[in-house]
Amino acid sequence: MAANIITLSRIVMAFGIIFLFQGDFYFRIIGVGLTLVVIYLDALDGIVARKLGVASDFGALFDITGDRIVEHVYWILFTALGLVNLWVPIIFISRSFLVDTLRTVAYSKEGKTPFGEKSMMRSGLTFMLTASRPSRTIYGVAKVVVFMLLGLVLSFQVPNHPLEKMVTPERLYLLERWTMVLVWVVVAMNLIRGLPVLWDGRYYLFDKKFPRELKDAN
Repeated sequence: MAANIITLSRIVMAFGIIFLFQGDFYFRIIGVGLTLVVIYLDALDGIVARKLGVASDFGALFDITGDRIVEHVYWILFTALGLVNLWVPIIFISRSFLVDTLRTVAYSKEGKTPFGEKSMMRSGLTFMLTASRPSRTIYGVAKVVVFMLLGLVLSFQVPNHPLEKMVTPERLYLLERWTMVLVWVVVAMNLIRGLPVLWDGRYYLFDKKFPRELKDAN
């Protein structure tokens, strides 16, 4: 229960940050700081579940759902505010639907989970890219860095902000360019981590019995 409350909390915080990033300079800076908290809570809910001995298949799936909502909220927000190319949320959302659909079928039909002992992953490569601690850590750090940088860019775009003598238009331009480079690095990481799951999940896409069973269930 405690871990699920943490997951719900970070979802609520992500929606609250939408309003902060549409405020003045100080509200946006607060949004940048809370972004770090939101991503940290992503790791904390799993730690709490393991410490309390309440880790479960549902908890793992709910944690992934929370990740998706938070991630998509940020990408859609920054796209709506004109910082990110429209293709970025399209790629993330499409990848999420494809991967999570396969995971749902694997769980409902065979009790397979995304990670852990009952994982649907069939190859060592898929595990290394999607579930290993280094991969998840690097991807998580990359996301929080990009989201915070985008928040800073948004903050420094406010006219007459207190740091305009330090953050000159030239420096802001460089910050924007490097941030966009990192955005596409994260997009590439997202695809690299997602494609092996689709490959391992091809069994659920092309095996005749699963589409038929799902159709009969409806």
